[in-house]
Amino acid sequence: MVFCRSLKTTFIITLILPVFYLAGNAMAVEVIPALKGIILNGDSVMNIAYGYQGKAEITVNKKYNNITFELAESDSLVYMFFLEGFDRQWSQWLNRGYKEYTNLPAGKYKLRIRYTDLKSSAGEEHLADLKVLPIWYFSPVALIMVTILTALLIWTIYSFLYLRFARTQYMLEQIISKRTEDLIIEKEKTEDLLANVLPKNTASEIMETGKATKVKYNFVTVLFSDIQGFTKLAEEMNPEVLIDELDKFFFYFDSVVDKLGIEKIKTIGDAYMCAGGIPERNRTNPVEVILAALEMQAYMTRLKEASREAGMQLWDIRTGIHTGTVVAGVVGHKKLSYDIWGDTVNTASRMESSGEPGRINISGTTYEFVKDFFICEYRGKMPVKYKGEIDMYFVNGIVPELRDDDGRPNNKFFLKIQKIKLQDIEDAIIKKFDDEAPADMYFHNSSLVKNISNQAEILATAENLPDEQFILLKLAALFLFSGFISDFDYEKHIESSLMVVEEFLPKYGFTRSDIEEIKKLIRNSRDNVQNTLTDMILHDARYDYLGRVDYIKLTDKLLKEKAEYGKTHTREEWLAMQEKLLAEHEFITESAKMLRPISSGDQSAALRSYYS
Repeated sequence: MVFCRSLKTTFIITLILPVFYLAGNAMAVEVIPALKGIILNGDSVMNIAYGYQGKAEITVNKKYNNITFELAESDSLVYMFFLEGFDRQWSQWLNRGYKEYTNLPAGKYKLRIRYTDLKSSAGEEHLADLKVLPIWYFSPVALIMVTILTALLIWTIYSFLYLRFARTQYMLEQIISKRTEDLIIEKEKTEDLLANVLPKNTASEIMETGKATKVKYNFVTVLFSDIQGFTKLAEEMNPEVLIDELDKFFFYFDSVVDKLGIEKIKTIGDAYMCAGGIPERNRTNPVEVILAALEMQAYMTRLKEASREAGMQLWDIRTGIHTGTVVAGVVGHKKLSYDIWGDTVNTASRMESSGEPGRINISGTTYEFVKDFFICEYRGKMPVKYKGEIDMYFVNGIVPELRDDDGRPNNKFFLKIQKIKLQDIEDAIIKKFDDEAPADMYFHNSSLVKNISNQAEILATAENLPDEQFILLKLAALFLFSGFISDFDYEKHIESSLMVVEEFLPKYGFTRSDIEEIKKLIRNSRDNVQNTLTDMILHDARYDYLGRVDYIKLTDKLLKEKAEYGKTHTREEWLAMQEKLLAEHEFITESAKMLRPISSGDQSAALRSYYS
């Protein structure tokens, strides 16, 4: 135990350690140096504790690091001092019995002395072990605590900064999210506004590129209509009432053309202009435009009767329609306007001006496309300004077999329209295959789709398949392998095909029940199920290539395609697989059996010869 006290006067504790040394037969007394005392900082005396080996063990705080070691007095000895751990070498011989050390750093030291009486007595002693404690804040415990506190401080600062950063980031994200949401809302408003003013494809092109290209359409039906005697009505009626009535008419017309997939072009005063076949090309636009004209005419007739009963002004319209080529595009830089140009537009305008109130006047060109759908009254060749004489017809309604009792189109009418639409859908699917299908589709490509579609049509005609089933069959044949067009799992392409059906057919006016029936036909073909004649015809059309003269070429393409998608077979394996398919496959319908040019046996022989 270390005990220190402060003294004004230095008090030295004397330690006398007699040592007797016997040498030979004579006894002599040798004086051995001993530590008398320790003075700290020049005025503090320290009690000395001794260890089990008789050495002084001294422990002091860092503040008492000026230490003087004092030896017991001896007149005959001289000394050399060495503080191990501090001194680099022994001191010179000193005739005084004390040694002072100042500003000792914290650490452990050993005090050694060498002594001699300059005669017969000499030696070296290890007198004391000294330990200078570090300042409390440099102690191991303090250092550990400081390290822990520093780590906690750093962690606290980091957590605070991270929290502040996270809060700032959250606030920024909220601001960005809000502004993004606002931008999306504004973008949607802009898109909706453009979609109301421009066709969807044209609006998208303008938003992406800043401009829209002019496009030529070769088969477009243009409708013009205006109100009979509008100028006179405008002079007699209250302007607000007049505009409200006009707006009501045009609002109804907009709903009609939108329902039938016709593009409204513009209104000029009392004139209303729309066109079918743009921007989506189709073969049914003459029929659809006349349907729209008939519905507009019926609406105005109802209003006319209501006006007559109420004693109000009578409204009536003239309508003119012509089919031909137009150029469509956007004009203007600030106020955009979608418009069409060409001789077809001028002729349609002439059809309107050459017509009669309450009647639909069409050109001979349009008549040729709609004569199977509508009752048309020939007017003869009528003179048209700048055009000479043109054949004109009044449309008096839908032909009896294609309408209900109320004069509306019946199921037969829509079946007839759908059969025309089949060609539009086929063109779209073939184009999609050619534009988007991977280049390594050597077998499942547009050529195969065309073959299956054509074969299905041939077999359906030969088997007298009803029109309703024929349309479903034709569509199932077109979409059977449409799953190969885009990203797909090669073995699960049918699921992709069903998705394409859902994407395409609603745009062409097919009902949910029609779509489900088509999907069922595709699934049955995948599962090799033939419950109906339609299933059988689709099966025979799908496997028609097995009986074709170019079967070897086609099956080789199929092998190459499968290899591209990791379905590798050796020539021997492929030969065995194809021979098994030829042996097990049979055409189901009698028409397919009759139309098969090469038997399965001949195909197998040719296959073995090719792969041998």
